[in-house]
Amino acid sequence: MNPTLARDQFPALKEKAFLDSACVSLAPLASVNAIREFLDIVSLCPAPSSTDHHIMLDDMRSKARVQVAKLIECAEDEVALVESTSQGLNIAADALPLQRGDRILMSDMEFMEVGIPWCQKQSAVGIEIDVVPNWRGQVRVQDLADRVTPRTKAVVISAVEWSNGFRVDLAALSGLCRNHSMYLIVDAIQQLGAVPISVRATPIDILACGGHKWLNSPFGTGFLYIRKGLLPELRRPLAGYLSVEPPEGGWGNYFQTPSIMPVREYRYVEEARRFETGGTSNYPGAIGLAASLKLLLQLGQEATATYIQDLAAYLAAGLERQGVEIVTPLESNHRSGITTFTLGSQQKNVEAMQFLLKRKVLTSVRYTSGIGGVRVSCHLFNNREDIDQLLSHLQAFLRGTA
Repeated sequence: MNPTLARDQFPALKEKAFLDSACVSLAPLASVNAIREFLDIVSLCPAPSSTDHHIMLDDMRSKARVQVAKLIECAEDEVALVESTSQGLNIAADALPLQRGDRILMSDMEFMEVGIPWCQKQSAVGIEIDVVPNWRGQVRVQDLADRVTPRTKAVVISAVEWSNGFRVDLAALSGLCRNHSMYLIVDAIQQLGAVPISVRATPIDILACGGHKWLNSPFGTGFLYIRKGLLPELRRPLAGYLSVEPPEGGWGNYFQTPSIMPVREYRYVEEARRFETGGTSNYPGAIGLAASLKLLLQLGQEATATYIQDLAAYLAAGLERQGVEIVTPLESNHRSGITTFTLGSQQKNVEAMQFLLKRKVLTSVRYTSGIGGVRVSCHLFNNREDIDQLLSHLQAFLRGTA
């Protein structure tokens, strides 16, 4: 991890302390430049034909799958490019073979999108949702285990809870699901980019992650990981033509063949990308995501995680010196890039956030099931000076001296 290299990629930091990646992050210059190069290509069409041009754009988009596979240590054919975490979770809910009376486990601390698709399945199919209460802001695997029944088919969980940054023990949860033949569906958007996840080391059935938070790619493209062995069990979606097995000689040759007909027997790819739109997609989003992931991998995921944890610890120590109540559990094995604190009431927390915003220190106020407060995101492009600015302005707010 090279903090100087990371910070140089984000020019906005020259004028503000951006501590809100858990909301939406900044894009690095590497990603912005990659999209600029793409825009030059689509404006000039350097390929010899429009057909070659279109195929080249598809190839450029596909590089995002390569980077995702490196990020979470999976095979490229286990990756589908989707618009967002929300789309990925919706796909998961629609694809799983659930029947009336099947039960889903989730925590009461989840972001609303983790619950919405299953609420719709509850109405349409008759599944049941078992919402497990948190314990002092923690999602404990044992509490989930205590609610497992023979009808429990899946655990749907955020790797990191959005309101207070609690990081779930995915390894233990994965073991629980394997032991009870349950699907493990993970929303990873608040963890990946700050703390690595390896699906090789920690088996997960489906993982959804948007690019616009800790992956520093706010361009409307994320990814969906689907464990290869799970594909045959999933309900097939309606497919676009790029979800069909490529014809011999490639699409360019196929489209100029006089005998082709729209209605015939098609063979579809047996890969995660069969859950993509299957048509012309968000090219700049995927290209931006690929460039952001390449930078993250260049910096090193483990080194980046250590750097972020050190910043979070520095922040927590400063808050404790000021006598501020920290909502986030501070055990190292449950830490993420998020630290949430409270000044005693929702109103006071909002006033503090607004005070900080006026001084160009960006944070958020977030709650779920009563857990939350002022949420601070320490990311790879931040440094101690950013934290010092927050602490100094917060002290002025508390003293009423600003």
